[in-house]
Amino acid sequence: MKQTARIISTYSADIFGVCSALFELGGMVVMHDPSGCNSTYTTHDEPRWFDTESQIYISGLTEMDAILGNDRRLIDDITETALLQQPAFICIVGSQIPAMIGCDLPAVARIVEKNTGIRTFSLPTNSMHSYVHGVYLALEALAGMMADSAAREPVSPRHINVLGLTPLDFSVNGSAESICRWLAGNDFTVVSRWAMGSSLENLRRASRAEVNLVVSYGGLGAARVMENAWGTPYVIGVPFGSMKKRLLPCLEPPFDHAYPAARPFSSTAESVPEKNIYLIGESVFSSSLATALEDELHCHIRVICPVETEDRLLRPGDLRATDEIDLEPLFSNASAILADPLYEPICPAGTPFIELPQEGFSGRLYRKYIPDLIASSCIRDGIPELQKIPG
Repeated sequence: MKQTARIISTYSADIFGVCSALFELGGMVVMHDPSGCNSTYTTHDEPRWFDTESQIYISGLTEMDAILGNDRRLIDDITETALLQQPAFICIVGSQIPAMIGCDLPAVARIVEKNTGIRTFSLPTNSMHSYVHGVYLALEALAGMMADSAAREPVSPRHINVLGLTPLDFSVNGSAESICRWLAGNDFTVVSRWAMGSSLENLRRASRAEVNLVVSYGGLGAARVMENAWGTPYVIGVPFGSMKKRLLPCLEPPFDHAYPAARPFSSTAESVPEKNIYLIGESVFSSSLATALEDELHCHIRVICPVETEDRLLRPGDLRATDEIDLEPLFSNASAILADPLYEPICPAGTPFIELPQEGFSGRLYRKYIPDLIASSCIRDGIPELQKIPG
């Protein structure tokens, strides 16, 4: 049965992706949903919750609110809280129930903004998409706000924004800092990190950047907004291993607009015997990692992307498979599988399984085992289990 997970877990929902993208920016995020769903996000999907203050709220939607369409309580609660907390902005997102009853969240946002004088917007989430969709929507909306309101600053050579950086893909294991250290080591100045490790004021200076580095699909919408508004080119990829050498020339002027958006990653390895080695994960992260691994291991690795993406972000031979029923036949002839440990129960017994936990899938369960693969030049140093791959 399609869209049914019998054994494996599901990816973090789009509303949680919005919360993750906006977590550090001083705004208020309101999930219009019954009570309880906020604890799933804050305790399972958000590693910064216990160390960093953030205004993440839930409306506590009741059955009677849903039946009677009681939007007044939602408006009054948001207005009262916002006037007390004075957030930098207000973002309202919905789950399945508001979507089913046709709750007009854009209208609610307009009324709240009129009541409070605080910039308020809604995003079209419904908890039926994965976190990457929510990150995409949130960062795209932020970039639109910056393009509309922030003063355009003069472009500074070798200044760069990093887009699509959230712990749902990169955890809190030092990967974000490693990306910035790699850029600094190559004489780049990071203007802003969207949106992990930067303030809203940092993001307002994004127009100063000469180029954007998109490290996940979630950052692609913001990159397009900045390109249209300011002419800022963007490059897509994560600096794993040999990908560092591949990305650097693209971050130098004159920028090759064809590479970042359209040209797929490809291995430099010579023709080798074909093996069905699968890597499961978000498209930009996994395509970059697979390319670096191909260069190290001299074998072909196929990416399976189970979350939203665009086909052009995948390499030839890579796949999109979102449902358990589609994944199991692929795994039946696998030589090896690299994936989050929660995928192992649907993998054939005896097939080499290399654990690569992802916060957006298994949450906090394996957080302490998520390696920082950007810090070292060799991926094998971060994933010793790669020796399981048949020679």
